[in-house]
Amino acid sequence: MKTMTSDELINLLDANEDLNIIDVREDFEVEQGMIPGAIHIPLGSIPEKAPELDKSKEYIMVCKGGVRSANAGEYLESQGFQVTNLEGGMMAYDGELEFK
Repeated sequence: MKTMTSDELINLLDANEDLNIIDVREDFEVEQGMIPGAIHIPLGSIPEKAPELDKSKEYIMVCKGGVRSANAGEYLESQGFQVTNLEGGMMAYDGELEFK
């Protein structure tokens, strides 16, 4: 699975790239802020939500520290998706946040 750093992600966001970010944290974690444009699919819901995702798109997986998102990414890769994991997760991300 590919990985990217927080700086690489922030550069893509600043360039207004069309990104597909999936945040796999739990509800209480997401309340502390999400990467703008990210969609929230808790880790436990990934298998049931995977059929709703588009295999022609590349997804960037995010969690608190990078482990759960790597697990979700491995599952999605096994289902034929193109996935990149954010190294260090939200603990490494120091960009803009949005609150839902």
